[in-house]
Amino acid sequence: MSRTTEAAHVHFDFAALSARDRYKLLIGTVIPRPIAFVTTVDEVGRRNAAPFSFFNCLSADPAIVAIGVENHADMRFKDTGHNIRMTEEFTVNIVDDAMLEAMNTCAVPFPPDVDEIAMAGLTAVPGTHVRCPRLAEAPASLECRRYMTLEVGKSREIVLGLVLGCFVREEAVDPLTKHVDQRRMDALGRLGGHGYARTRDQFDLPTMSVAEWERRQAESLAPDAAAE
Repeated sequence: MSRTTEAAHVHFDFAALSARDRYKLLIGTVIPRPIAFVTTVDEVGRRNAAPFSFFNCLSADPAIVAIGVENHADMRFKDTGHNIRMTEEFTVNIVDDAMLEAMNTCAVPFPPDVDEIAMAGLTAVPGTHVRCPRLAEAPASLECRRYMTLEVGKSREIVLGLVLGCFVREEAVDPLTKHVDQRRMDALGRLGGHGYARTRDQFDLPTMSVAEWERRQAESLAPDAAAE
């Protein structure tokens, strides 16, 4: 570890850190992260629900989302990883503020024969494109088929899912323009440690064209030019 006086940043060489320390730095700096509340079924149809914060969308064409699924300490697959491996299907449910406690219940490491959806008092809706259910309480759900699995070491795998269908709460989307109302989504983000963030403090910032950027630069320099 070293401290650079110029920028007052602390440097961490990941090659010299333990996996646990790397984990703490990553979850503390890559924030906020969206939460994938993943529902699956196993090979005999038993339901499972579990939240994952190593999640994001990676592509729109094809429509690909990714979740990072960690194995148990003894390298056994967790229920979500096992179920996706066996059925090649999963549904990502977006978590809003009203679902916080239910999501936290589903994070409890119940055995495979426990239905987390029932334990959390959530409503399972039969899948349209996949066999696993989506959650009626979620503001949005993405039904996915496994596109590819990347094994990035024995403890974790990254599952890429091809989105087959998207369900958005009626009041939160315009079916004609496909515009999603971010405030009505009321989604939660994951922070480091046990932290979460709400997404109610929002603002717009359009991306500028080169011409717009140059115009703003010229305007900001104009008073200095006049003073000369």
